[in-house]
Amino acid sequence: MKIVEICCGSYEDCLAAYHGGAKRVELNSALHLGGLTPSVASLVKSKQDTELKIIAMVRPRAAGFNYSKEDIEVMFMDAKILLENGADGIAFGFLNLDGTIDIENTKKMVNLIKSYNGKEAVFHRAYDCVKDPYVAIEQLIELGVNRILTSGLKEKAIQGKAMIKELVSKYGNRIEILAGSGINDTNVIEFIKETNIQQVHSSCKDWKIDPTTTMNGVSYAYHNENDYEVVSLDKVKKIIELIKE
Repeated sequence: MKIVEICCGSYEDCLAAYHGGAKRVELNSALHLGGLTPSVASLVKSKQDTELKIIAMVRPRAAGFNYSKEDIEVMFMDAKILLENGADGIAFGFLNLDGTIDIENTKKMVNLIKSYNGKEAVFHRAYDCVKDPYVAIEQLIELGVNRILTSGLKEKAIQGKAMIKELVSKYGNRIEILAGSGINDTNVIEFIKETNIQQVHSSCKDWKIDPTTTMNGVSYAYHNENDYEVVSLDKVKKIIELIKE
């Protein structure tokens, strides 16, 4: 059975994903920074008001995935709090400065996640920044990671479809491969056919206006003048229907 995971940045996004027919989401904050750790309230509310499987992001800052001691302390505390408040899994990624997997911290995080019955360990798109994808995936399998989110080591999954197809073919019976970045209702069917992927990750992005974003010459804009990104209920419905066909 094919799975569409919706990338959400808020409780409101989770509601849109759920009512659009999604069964699983990745819950973040600050999607414009690539997704950071969500608030506990957004997780608790989403679990209370939906039947979604929720994978919570644990990422304390923007930029890369080589973290300070202080970052790592916060990440493990966040992961524990999120798991204890209903997260069905944690998305995370630790890299060494040379682009290899940080084995020690990855192992510790997997062990923490697996100490909670039935929880899933997901290595996010830090994988797309690794030095050697074949060595890295073997290590992640060995460490007990359940799933990898990847765009095939390219900016967009469409550009990385050859790598994704190879990963599915070589490793898909040993670890789940989740393809994401730029996948939407206009390209998902062809992408699935070309890669044999069974799981896709989509933001189903739309934009809402908040006129207080830019006023008096002061701007908090990060896209256009007064908008911010949200999950579109209609786009979720559309991609879910396409996958079912």
